[in-house]
Amino acid sequence: MTRLARIELRDLHLPVSIGTYGPGDVVPDAHILDLTLTIAPGLVQIASDEMANVFDYDPLIAKIAEIARSRTFETQEYLMTVIAQACASYDVIEAVELCLRKSPVLGGTGSLGVRLVLGSEDLAALRDLDRRVQ
Repeated sequence: MTRLARIELRDLHLPVSIGTYGPGDVVPDAHILDLTLTIAPGLVQIASDEMANVFDYDPLIAKIAEIARSRTFETQEYLMTVIAQACASYDVIEAVELCLRKSPVLGGTGSLGVRLVLGSEDLAALRDLDRRVQ
């Protein structure tokens, strides 16, 4: 079996406003992010207990919070796209899976989510696009 390393963030309540709602619409109380990052196993299985040997994910989490607070979003999908671009800015991230869900959906119950899975080629394309824009 091939070694594989993942960093998993679950149930992060984002400080975000998404959507436009009218009278009688269900307005979500929460937008919750699950994020799985695939990285090199050598960044998890380390020889010594030093931060220099691992991927420091705290700046990425701070960036995601900053993105969420930056504006009102019309769609979950666009917010996920911007978060995916933030993930792509880290070359050590080899693949990413995002799931953004909102709750409640109907009658004070349920959650509805959108999932995006990007492999190494997808992240490389995002990185290339970002470099061309700069």
